[in-house]
Amino acid sequence: MKPKVAKIYSENNDFQYIETLRRKREKRQRQQEFFIEGVRPINQAIKHNWTINAFVYAREKGLSDWAKNILTNTPAKTHFEVPLPLLEKLSNKAEASELLALVAMPEDNLSRIPIDEDLLVVIFDRPASPGNLGTIIRSCDALKVDGMIITGYAVDLYDPETISATTGSLFALPVVRMPSHKELLPWFEMIRARLGAVQIVGSSEKAEKEISTHDFTAPTILLVGNETWGLSASYQELCDINVNIPIYGSASSLNVACATSIMLYEIDRQRRSIR
Repeated sequence: MKPKVAKIYSENNDFQYIETLRRKREKRQRQQEFFIEGVRPINQAIKHNWTINAFVYAREKGLSDWAKNILTNTPAKTHFEVPLPLLEKLSNKAEASELLALVAMPEDNLSRIPIDEDLLVVIFDRPASPGNLGTIIRSCDALKVDGMIITGYAVDLYDPETISATTGSLFALPVVRMPSHKELLPWFEMIRARLGAVQIVGSSEKAEKEISTHDFTAPTILLVGNETWGLSASYQELCDINVNIPIYGSASSLNVACATSIMLYEIDRQRRSIR
């Protein structure tokens, strides 16, 4: 079925809808739809079979072969043609991308995370920074994490700043949002029933065990706390063990995205040695 071509000439209702979707979390959540732009995010969304609802492009601007190919071959309900000044107004970049897309949010269902013998899942509780969240998603994608769970009141996963920080990894990694740790308890039990022993590991600068001395070759759920407050008491109670990253110099702690990336590298290093 060919997409509907909607020509926008002014800041009408269609334009306002797209522009508000870019800016407002509440709108994104209500419509279950979000905004992306740029070559890599769009390529990754298509590669990993995310549903594209619409594309937006400037009618008077010559499109590249890449953009033409996507518009011809990628299913979408609507193609919005806009004047170049309006495309520039929608873009988050200094120089507007030639193609923007509106993408459907996947369901926040834990079944999206595959369960296997080498299970590695990261749970990030109440992330406050889109940059940190996006960077951790990128590291998870790079270091063989099966999926990520975000709990509590958190920065918006589908904020353009978060998506930009993932550099497209959002579309490759199952990321699920849950209200709190309570919704995870039955899932933990299901994993234990299927895999046997599963360790829940927390991270804390006050932990006595260094990360390199702990065995991460077993199925692992890694808990990461809020940037300011760390892991909540509820998550601390769920931990089988806490580990620390030894640091030197005047720094009292590491940025949460840096610390998580280091921990994921150590986990992968250990697992590579036995593969």
